[in-house]
Amino acid sequence: MPLALLALAVGAFGIGTTEFVIMGLLPEVAGTYGVSIPVAGFLVTGYALGVVLGAPLMTVLGTRVPRKRMLMLLMGLFIAGNVLSALAPAFGVMLAGRVVASLAHGAFFGIGAVVAAELVAPEKKAGAIAMMFTGLTVANVIGVPLGTFVGQTLGWRVTFLIVAALGVAGLLGIARLVPELPRPEGGVRIRRELASFRNVQVLLAMAMTVLGFGGVFAAITYITPMMTDVAGFADTSVTWLLVLFGLGMVAGNLIGGRYADRALMPMLYVALGALAVTLAVFTLTAHTKAGAAVTLVLIGALGFATVPPLQKRVLDQAAGAPTLASAVNIGAFNLGNALAAWLGGLVIAAGLGWTAPNWVGAALAASALALALVSGALERRTALRAAPSDRGTVVAAGTPGATEPVPAHH
Repeated sequence: MPLALLALAVGAFGIGTTEFVIMGLLPEVAGTYGVSIPVAGFLVTGYALGVVLGAPLMTVLGTRVPRKRMLMLLMGLFIAGNVLSALAPAFGVMLAGRVVASLAHGAFFGIGAVVAAELVAPEKKAGAIAMMFTGLTVANVIGVPLGTFVGQTLGWRVTFLIVAALGVAGLLGIARLVPELPRPEGGVRIRRELASFRNVQVLLAMAMTVLGFGGVFAAITYITPMMTDVAGFADTSVTWLLVLFGLGMVAGNLIGGRYADRALMPMLYVALGALAVTLAVFTLTAHTKAGAAVTLVLIGALGFATVPPLQKRVLDQAAGAPTLASAVNIGAFNLGNALAAWLGGLVIAAGLGWTAPNWVGAALAASALALALVSGALERRTALRAAPSDRGTVVAAGTPGATEPVPAHH
């Protein structure tokens, strides 16, 4: 794997840290500005919505900019947003800084995935994408706990200044290590990029992203009350439980990237099916400390094992114009997070208990599996229809007009 992927991973580490660290610092931020914790929660919601909207917006604005330069500009936007958050004199300014930082998120991962895939041989694309996303998963193991600790001891503003410094490191790494890649033939044209959304396979992959990773967040959003009130953990144990979840994410991401390059759709079938079963079982294992800890690792691993194959699936199906589709798929992860958190809150509010969101997650993951099976069936049917025409005419070598057969792109 080329060193350029390390630069992308550093940028991903900074983005992952700033996305999730705010959850552990809400009381401190709320105290600084004299607002309630639910109001401070808009810093989480605002970021998520910024990712969903910013992914297509920034990608469209950057269609005429070379991808390396666009990645550098996005890192600059990320740095500016975090510096603004760190120095914000009022809550509204802090929220604006969060939104500014979030605008870089979707486009960075979307364009970064395209760049990562172009840096390696075709049979290593998913592994390269997984290498970049490793920065995001490691952020949950190292960046978020450390950022929370620093914020609680030295002040939350220091945490955001450190995150901005991570952005500077990512920017310098991209400038030095990422090569100037040739622009796509004919350039990145917005009409061609939009045309990829007419491909039903692209839409199915994005729907799988929303439902599959949404299944994970249905449970994880309410993990604190589930672990303290149901499993019996102390409040102070939640941090290391989230570290376990993060370790599962790291392992699942690498495994998903490795096996997606060998058998992408079977990898999705296995990961989504196992995720649905594990989330359903979590309603039982959440009642014991050991069972809850082990299940958390599995949910992290199975959930993130779907990320590289789904991102590669979008790139493959939108092969002629993948940039916008790749970025929108990153927004789909955050859309799934928001949808799942809302649905999980509904079942809790209905009095079904703290473990009820696990059933919501299992249903979402099972729905993603159903879509994956439909996608695979459509792909096989298309291949069967094309097969007779491939074999119907035999052209002798050397005959005018003879061409080499082009292998199907999976």
